[in-house]
Amino acid sequence: MNFLAHIYLSGGINEVMIGNFIGDYVKGNRYENFSPEIKRGILLHRKIDSFTDKHPLVRISTARFKPCYQRYASVVIDVVYDHYLAFLWDDYSDVPLADYVDQVHAYLLKNYFTLPRRVKAFLPFLIKSRRLENYKYLHGIERSLSIMANHTSLPEKSKCATMIMSEQYELLKDEFVAYFKDVREMVDSYLV
Repeated sequence: MNFLAHIYLSGGINEVMIGNFIGDYVKGNRYENFSPEIKRGILLHRKIDSFTDKHPLVRISTARFKPCYQRYASVVIDVVYDHYLAFLWDDYSDVPLADYVDQVHAYLLKNYFTLPRRVKAFLPFLIKSRRLENYKYLHGIERSLSIMANHTSLPEKSKCATMIMSEQYELLKDEFVAYFKDVREMVDSYLV
């Protein structure tokens, strides 16, 4: 799961959400340097990632992108699944996506000095581009993958990814919906 799903699965806009949002940027036991609720969010992030990596439907979805991305296909599916969450947002939330994203942005800015340095560096771009909201469009996914390719070792094959999505859109959507039901149940039991 990518940013939108991790934020959504945090159970609310609070310190757990901050931890879940920054989880990829806090390595090893450095989570111990954060407040108990942010720490809980970081550990939730790791739990979601582990659950996702092992889920059979995610593996099926990931295989669809291997021809373009080989070993990076699992990174791509995280972004692709954020598309389906954004696209189907009204099925998962009573708050409109644009309003939710505004609330998330405001909370992250309010807690800016809590964030790791690397997150502070990209947060203004994430906000300005409305990336979380634009995940609902295929051009938003293509743009996100291009940005990732410019800043990581992800190959620049974003057009290939959107072509696969277009060709297999309903299959991927069905896989996402079934997987997301499972991950929400797992997270709900963790957050109790």
